[in-house]
Amino acid sequence: MALTESKMIALGTEAPDFKLLDVVSGKMMRLADFPVEKALVITFICNHCPYVIHVNDELVRLANDYSAKGVTFVAISSNDVVRYPQDSPEKMKELAAEVGYPFPYLYDETQEVARAYDAACTPDNYVFDADRKLAYRGQLDGSRPGNAVALTGEDIRAALDNVIAGTPLVGFQRPSSGCGIKWKQ
Repeated sequence: MALTESKMIALGTEAPDFKLLDVVSGKMMRLADFPVEKALVITFICNHCPYVIHVNDELVRLANDYSAKGVTFVAISSNDVVRYPQDSPEKMKELAAEVGYPFPYLYDETQEVARAYDAACTPDNYVFDADRKLAYRGQLDGSRPGNAVALTGEDIRAALDNVIAGTPLVGFQRPSSGCGIKWKQ
């Protein structure tokens, strides 16, 4: 497992549109299907990555804590399922139920959405404001498997609190890091 950092695209970038299968509901979903009252969090994840496994509980806590505050959450998996069958839509649906994801889990079969977002790793986190403009791109917090740093989601929580309050985010945004997206060959 090679550690890969997210690419820090420009803040203010508009969220690229998509049309992807939600493996939980079986419905095709577009970006416009997700209401944005205060913020939209899009996270690229997958089933098998130890970095995602490490943060799964915090992703669930975040969504449960912030959904009532007008924040919408979406997860997307873009991995090559031929080489990584544990990331298949069927396995994604099983994991979503097992972990209790309170958000849609979308399958990016063509990997076009990951490329449109310039996603690089799992997890790779984006926070868009109510106008669907990128306000934060980076890590949940400093916790990684085996580094003994508590998993709190403090970085993304601070970003969400600022976006909800309508205050600008200041300071350096630390990239997320994890397994590289498994691109098709």
